[in-house]
Amino acid sequence: METTEEKIEQKFIEQAEFFARGAEVLPGGVIELAKKLQKAEKNNKPLRIKLGMDPSRPDLHLGHTVVMRKIKQFQEAGHKIILLIGGGTAMIGDPSGKSDTRPSLTKEQVDENAKTYFDQMAKVVDITRAEVRNNADWLLPLDLQKMLTLSSKVTVAQLMTRDDFAKRYAEGKPISVHEFFYPLLQAYDSVEIDADIELGGTDQRFNTLLGRDIQSAYGKEDAQMVMLLPLLEGTDGLVKMSKSYPEHCIGICEAPNDMYGKLMSIPDNMILKYFTLLTDISNAELKEIEEKLKTQNPRDLKMQLAFTITEMYNGTQAAEEAQEHFIRTVQKKEIPDDLPEITVEAGKSLLDIISSFDTSLSRSEIKRLMQSGAVKVDGEKVSDLGFTLSSDKKEYTIQFGKRKFFKGIIK
Repeated sequence: METTEEKIEQKFIEQAEFFARGAEVLPGGVIELAKKLQKAEKNNKPLRIKLGMDPSRPDLHLGHTVVMRKIKQFQEAGHKIILLIGGGTAMIGDPSGKSDTRPSLTKEQVDENAKTYFDQMAKVVDITRAEVRNNADWLLPLDLQKMLTLSSKVTVAQLMTRDDFAKRYAEGKPISVHEFFYPLLQAYDSVEIDADIELGGTDQRFNTLLGRDIQSAYGKEDAQMVMLLPLLEGTDGLVKMSKSYPEHCIGICEAPNDMYGKLMSIPDNMILKYFTLLTDISNAELKEIEEKLKTQNPRDLKMQLAFTITEMYNGTQAAEEAQEHFIRTVQKKEIPDDLPEITVEAGKSLLDIISSFDTSLSRSEIKRLMQSGAVKVDGEKVSDLGFTLSSDKKEYTIQFGKRKFFKGIIK
């Protein structure tokens, strides 16, 4: 006969498996997480889930939401979410995954970026129920004695096991002493906020595990666990999603048509990963999609994915309109009726015109579009970088990429 203890244990294993979906759980994996969940319920003390935010860039994209959606799951289960603004550590600049020293930020830049973060993050997480902290509150007042005490709890050999530090050292690239303090101070944050679990991307492995070590060094018996989430590739399926590559990046505030269209452009082999990391579908539904990918047209599942995510951030009506727009303009290759219009000068280059219409694209990105045949004027491909619009006509229909159209009106 199964005991009550076994039933409770199984319940928490199932909870842990749910939270662990798509994540690497360290140390001890699902079983240790289940024990932590069980202990929290027994003591009637919700777990404290830490997510540090790097305020170096103010715009959020779907790649950022992978870890946000994970903290949302903990939040909806009744646990306490701590959103940590790196006001102190941003003055150093996180060197994780970087080949060079990162620039530091001023307090004013941190505050402005953090405000923008929260405005966008509210699309995913209930900010009103989160505990918002800024590590500048305890890091900036640290005196010399406390800094020396903290730095005595980690060795240079430990810090040099970090991949980026080791690589830069081997390549003879400079590593400033202040960069060693970033992972150390991030780890100390876990002491100050008494974190039970810290979430982060796989590039934060060293920093988050160091937080566990530093908590133990400061006397915490049940040190934090770490949950690492994959870094989501952009729409090319190759490079990590980043604002540095806007053509492959999907912002969470992206216009519905653009969001839907970009999602339809992902490689077929990314469909399952995007469903897993970016949607709320159950594990059972995920298995169904995995089976369907073996027998069905991937386009249909991609349309389901694009609709689901566009609806999450823009609402049902906007998602339906975006899907209709995609079918008309891409699948049926129709030109939309309601094209935006801009006034242009005769003789002005097409490169300059597109650049003024869409300021999110760099000139080099527009050049690549033209050279790849992705720019059309009145339905004809234009690859000549010096192409200009003449005054022979008063109106031109310009398309760049698969989904973007506008009218150029000659003044």
